[in-house]
Amino acid sequence: MSTPIYGWYGDDFTGATDTLATIARRGRRAFLFLAPPENRHLEAVGDLDAIGIAGAARAMNPQEMAAELEPVGRFFRDAGVSLLHYKCCSTFDSAPHVGNIATAIETLRPFVDQALVPIVGGQPSLRRYCAFSNLFASGNGGMHRLDRHPTMSRHPSTPMGDADLARHLRRLGLDDIACIDWTSIDNGSLDREWSRLQRGAVLFDALTETHIAEIGRLIRIAAAKSSMLTIGASSVAEAFFPSVDAADAVSQIDSAGPVLAFAGSLSPLTRTQIEAAQSFHLIPIQAGELISSPTAFERVVAQAVAKLRQAQNVLISTAPADEISASGRHLAERSAELVDAILKIAPVGRLAIAGGDTSSVITNSLGLWGLGYAGRISDGVALCRTRSDNPSRDGMLLMLKGGQMGDVDLFDRFAGFQTVREYA
Repeated sequence: MSTPIYGWYGDDFTGATDTLATIARRGRRAFLFLAPPENRHLEAVGDLDAIGIAGAARAMNPQEMAAELEPVGRFFRDAGVSLLHYKCCSTFDSAPHVGNIATAIETLRPFVDQALVPIVGGQPSLRRYCAFSNLFASGNGGMHRLDRHPTMSRHPSTPMGDADLARHLRRLGLDDIACIDWTSIDNGSLDREWSRLQRGAVLFDALTETHIAEIGRLIRIAAAKSSMLTIGASSVAEAFFPSVDAADAVSQIDSAGPVLAFAGSLSPLTRTQIEAAQSFHLIPIQAGELISSPTAFERVVAQAVAKLRQAQNVLISTAPADEISASGRHLAERSAELVDAILKIAPVGRLAIAGGDTSSVITNSLGLWGLGYAGRISDGVALCRTRSDNPSRDGMLLMLKGGQMGDVDLFDRFAGFQTVREYA
């Protein structure tokens, strides 16, 4: 097997698959594993330019993150990657007690050669813009400073109260951080500013694709000399692999059999997408019921199995508009048990999961060992083919969707046809 030059760890599964799609669409051989892989699985995949590991660090406390990331760092060091990318959300949602990006840097930096850690602050391709260290993100049809964003400022586990990423990262514990703003790129002084830095971290502004390209040029030159750690969204992959072929966007899915979808996201966009899903039988369940009521759990399993056996698409939702869940990890784990129970009785060829933390926990519970790129259905939403030692779960078409990602008709596009929606 050849040595991959690029390795990435996604702090949730939706983000990890977005980076997989970004690299694959640039004509590079890429594959995403669900844990540091066994040799037999590496051999099954073959030669790669980029190798990824999907995780759930965004929902972990610092101690759990260190335990998760140390074997990841060791694997990438032993694999010989030039660039180790810690893929965080494009809105950098994190807190001192959960998903702490400073903890990720502290844990992974010993596994690379260079002491300087570049942080790419924006992703213009997803309408995420960083100017003078302040992050702006689209939402509800407009552009918002992060601390005024309709979703991220009120995120249930990591509300973002400061748009200044440098200040935010310092509060997480990253004391040694410099900033290179967008004017340095535009006025030609980027290389001079970069050459002054030797260690610590450096946050780059990014407002345009030209900014991303220039940041990528610096990172490629540096990583060619010795291995380095980089932090950011899929804009890091966009920067490192500059060529792009966007011809594989998918609008219709040609695949037999019904679809099982599970929505655990609380975002307004996901709620809108659920309301727009006309080709699904909708089964709502309250989060509290799912966690504490075995009767409700079995009822949903029975309803879902019955509809799937009738070749009807099923969408299970735990996110009604008036509910704010404080259950966090427990709810995600119970959701994973529900999806697993349904698939054991009624296997499907297509599975969709909405919600970043929900996607991570559910996907990690299904007995999969990897995901290959199958196409892109919407900006920030990839389609993957599952790999599993379980024949009934090997080769499923999987769509993982973060709360703020995807077009309004995303679920129906994944289903590939229109029918009249029923309600449980």
